[in-house]
Amino acid sequence: MTVQTAIAADAPTETEAAPLARAPGAQDLLAQAMEPFQPMADAYADLAHAIDALERTGGRAVAATSRRLKRMLRRTEPAVTMIGQVKAGKTSLVNAMVGQPGLLPADVNPWTSVVTSLHLSPEPAADGVEAVFRFFEADQWQRLMKNGGRIGELAGRAGAEDEVARVTAQLEAMRKKSMRRLGAQFELLMGQEHRYATVDPGLVERYVCLGDEPGEGEDPDGQGRFADITRSADLHLHRPEMPVALCLRDTPGVNDTFLMREQITIQAIRDSRTCVVVLSAHQALNAVDLALIRLIANIPSRDVVIFVNRIDELSEPGAHVGEIEESIRQTIHDHRGPSEAEIVFGSALWAGHAIADTLHEMDAQSEAALLSWAEAECGDLPKGADGRYDRAAVWELSGVTGLYGALADRVAETVGAEVADEVARGGLNLVTRLDTETRVRPRAIGAVATAPIDRAALLPEVDGIEARMVARLSEGFDGIVADFHQRLDRAQAGFVDRAVAALTRHLEREGEGAVWTYDPTGLRILLRSAFTVYSTRAGKLIREVYGEAAAEIAGLYVRGFELDAGSAALAPPPVPQLAPPVILGETIALDLKAGWWSRFWNRRQGYGAYAAKMSDLIAAECARMVDQVKAEYGTPDRARAEDVLREFIGGQRKTLVDLWMRDEVSAEEVAERVAGPGAGDRAATLAAARDTFTLYLAEDFGSTEAA
Repeated sequence: MTVQTAIAADAPTETEAAPLARAPGAQDLLAQAMEPFQPMADAYADLAHAIDALERTGGRAVAATSRRLKRMLRRTEPAVTMIGQVKAGKTSLVNAMVGQPGLLPADVNPWTSVVTSLHLSPEPAADGVEAVFRFFEADQWQRLMKNGGRIGELAGRAGAEDEVARVTAQLEAMRKKSMRRLGAQFELLMGQEHRYATVDPGLVERYVCLGDEPGEGEDPDGQGRFADITRSADLHLHRPEMPVALCLRDTPGVNDTFLMREQITIQAIRDSRTCVVVLSAHQALNAVDLALIRLIANIPSRDVVIFVNRIDELSEPGAHVGEIEESIRQTIHDHRGPSEAEIVFGSALWAGHAIADTLHEMDAQSEAALLSWAEAECGDLPKGADGRYDRAAVWELSGVTGLYGALADRVAETVGAEVADEVARGGLNLVTRLDTETRVRPRAIGAVATAPIDRAALLPEVDGIEARMVARLSEGFDGIVADFHQRLDRAQAGFVDRAVAALTRHLEREGEGAVWTYDPTGLRILLRSAFTVYSTRAGKLIREVYGEAAAEIAGLYVRGFELDAGSAALAPPPVPQLAPPVILGETIALDLKAGWWSRFWNRRQGYGAYAAKMSDLIAAECARMVDQVKAEYGTPDRARAEDVLREFIGGQRKTLVDLWMRDEVSAEEVAERVAGPGAGDRAATLAAARDTFTLYLAEDFGSTEAA
């Protein structure tokens, strides 16, 4: 897709948005919350320092790889997806987390599917652009509208034509309203993007808020003008107090009438390694919220954090949170969700007041709840000389620092550790390369090569390794994917058979008058189990192939340059991570409990009509889920693993050829490397770098040394 930057007369200019100032002290509070990320920043600084040392030692020979590794460290931006219970205060929480209450509006468009990504970085945006709003391509927008969206698809499959017509009519009315609001620019805006040098709440409202058609004399460029066609919003916020970059993705949720948001939210969760679920302390989990549990049920508990917001509305938070936590865990456990996920209690309201320095404006109820919570947590809430509550203490009690602490732990264990591991592997291979230059045996210029491999044979050897490893990877995946698909198909067929049998028993007992329901949790558990087996086997295969490739190439170092086997160890590339199967949480017909689902039953006549129609519906819905899992895993994973393998071998091919060219030096030059004035410093630099890189490896792979 080609995205154009809007430059027409309708396009906004960079001067329309003014920067949003933050209250004094807000920077210090955010720095306090982000302190748990400092160890990750320190680790990356250690790695960058070791790479710099190698670059000074190796010069141009390692410059390109050194720059690539340091760029990887600089560009690391862990992403956290925020999803929330209806009216749980997710947006207020996100605003507090970025240190700017009021930045994102609460009244977002209730039917569009905008993901707002807030990129927090200790460095200013490189291109000077702080806000980018991208619009749907025309075909994407039409797909959202077609036949009533996902809910229309479900209703149509069940034969609820009146429901399809109703939903389609609603969407068509929205489409016409949007076209009237945008006028002649509607078609021209599709596929474009708007960029701004600064960002403020008014700007954001224009793209993500629900807006009415402007009346006579009203500003046509006001709230919600572009919201209907906005696909994504990226806001880049400079936060020098942050040790590392972080992206918070504010999702549209899963509570829309047409299930349009659900697909977008699923993709956002897939693109992040950590998910925050925002719940309300005074609101029990309801049927809509169970859709959230379905989505996070396929994510490891360690990667989920639950933030229970709005404890400021509890009369005595300290006395109630234990009971609330127990209830939440029980509900999640009953619905097979991540019941061991960490739960943090807090108040975005308190956090917002602390950031904005408006604690004196809190209402009496919120203040009483704050004092109750402070008594339970720390015994007292200190005040300053001016008689106001200590902002840092309230900030701590708000739960935002606890939430950031939980996120820091997860980021450090996932993206943080994975990037450090990948950079450390690349760094160790640079050490091997520079060490080889030192240890290589001299070969006089013009003399016949004494090494067992000559230059003409070197590249075919590498090509042969690549061909064998790619073939082994492909053959292994063939078997693993075939088994995966068989497990999925068996799970689907077995579930359909059990569901239809349960339907038959229901009809025999209850007749045609009672609405039948059947929980699809069993199907999801079976599909998740099949995915677990697949991901374990695929990871094992990839790890083995990568390790063998590294070991064989290390053998070329030994044979080609007559080195000791112990000095030519190579680190294989890390195994690509598989995204969790969040798609298994997608709403299917069996998840729906009311509305047209009930009317569907009232239209069926006779047992045969019930059983036949329901069997077809169940089979179609299950097939959709299984087909999506098959499409997202297997072939794409094989292609990604092969790309990593080829890139690794290609880099080693280049290194070997370069070393061979450098091998054509005089004995005097080699002696200078080994015993010259700088030889000791070079050896010490390589040893220190090796120690640093080894410290940040995720696993030991000593088996990749050449035999």
